[in-house]
Amino acid sequence: MKTEVNIANIAPKHLFWDMDMSKLSTKKDKALIIPRLFVATTKESFIKDITLVESIYSTNEIYSVLKNTKERISNNVCRMVAQRYNKPLFLRYKY
Repeated sequence: MKTEVNIANIAPKHLFWDMDMSKLSTKKDKALIIPRLFVATTKESFIKDITLVESIYSTNEIYSVLKNTKERISNNVCRMVAQRYNKPLFLRYKY
């Protein structure tokens, strides 16, 4: 992690609709925060979304958390992240 940031000041509020964002710690809650920041990501918004996440977390943290999450991120996000970091492909959903 790069620095402790108040996620409530930088993240879209609708992604954290079910919690008090001001109580989130970017260090302690990264397993929740990182996937949530990608829930609504599309091919068109990926660069903007990942740039935001990279301003807080390292590439290894992002890749590792997304690879192991149970949150509802799309396989397209998984593909784009793996490709961006030149890492092995991982999928959240397997058919």
